Formats: sequence, structure tokens, C-alpha cells
Amino acid sequence: MSIKLHCFGESGHSYKAALALELSGLDWEPVFVDFFKGETRSEDYRANVNEMGEAPVLVDGDIRLSQSAVIQGYISEKSGKFGGKDAAEARDILRWQLWDNHKLSSQAGMTRFLINFLPQDKQPAEVIGFTKARLQAAYQVLNAHLEGRDWIVGNGVTNADLTCCGYLFYPEPFGFDRADWPAIDRWLSNIQALDGWKSPYDLMPGSPADRA
Repeated sequence: MSIKLHCFGESGHSYKAALALELSGLDWEPVFVDFFKGETRSEDYRANVNEMGEAPVLVDGDIRLSQSAVIQGYISEKSGKFGGKDAAEARDILRWQLWDNHKLSSQAGMTRFLINFLPQDKQPAEVIGFTKARLQAAYQVLNAHLEGRDWIVGNGVTNADLTCCGYLFYPEPFGFDRADWPAIDRWLSNIQALDGWKSPYDLMPGSPADRA
């Protein structure tokens, strides 16, 4: 029985889980979540998929998991990949997952949504300006850390990388230009060179083009 991942292409958090699954070699399949038609806010979804009303959700037999970092951890348990070579690396990976979810992905996801998925007359300019400034600070931290490194933790790809790249491969504008951050750009190229890498809209169902 293959692992099922409830996800949708526009979701950077879903991409973190989907990319980990794809690169792990585990047998999995996506289950489309129609976020833009309100599926995650429905009583059925909250009762039967995720009480938190979010995606992604991984289902593997009787196991049901939400939150991308938890899902990545489970993938590491099953595949033996991306979890670090020892306890020290595992702690550092978790440190970067927590940092990403607070400082990078949370800001990138909200900024990208406000700019690209709201009507122009509904876009809060002051909020967008504020979150873009916070993103610049996060990019500075990540770029400085990656100078002289191929990967965020250790000598190979880990969940730290698969977490922090979650929103950075999306084509929509949200205040990120790879050319401005040479170390991040090189690191993203390393991830793209991994066997099995796919972009978000090639890996999961759902894209802005479907609603055009």
C-alpha cells in the first residue's frame, strides 16, 4: 500500500513533504486538496483528514500525520534518509526546521499569498512591506550560513534543506530573487541536481494555471 499525501501544488509546506517523499524512494501518491474551493475549511476535511484544517497530511495505513516537519521525520524513519548521521546532526536539522517555519516559510507563504492570490484591491500594502522586510532578514541568515557550504547541515541533503527550500522554487513573486543571494542560489542548484528532484507544480496536483 502506497503512502498517500494530501497536498496541493501551491502549498510550500506540502512541497516540503512531497519532495522528501519523492527523493526518499518510498512509494507514494498525492491526493489533491482543493484549498481554493475551501476543502480544508470543510467539516468533512476537519473530521476525516486533519482537525487543524491544513495540508499536508500523510496517511500510511493506520498512521496519519500533519505538519511538514513531523511528516519529514516519519519519512526519515521509514527510509533512513535526510535525518542526519548522528544525534547532533538531528538536533541541528530540527533547529533549522523550527527556524524555517518561524522566520522563512511563514513569511514567504503569507507574502506570496497576499501578492499572488488576492485581488489587487484587497492586497494590504503595509503588511506586504513588513513581511518582505522580515524575509530579507531571513535570506541574509540563510545566505551567510551557506557561504562555503553545500548543505545546511552536514555533508549531504537533509530535512533542513528540504524544509528551507520549500517556498524558494516557486515562480510567483514574493520578494525573493535567487540572483541576489549567491550562496542560496548555489544551494538551490545542488537540490535541483538531486536525482528525482521536481518543481512544486510538477510534483503535486494543483497550480494557478488550473484556475486561470
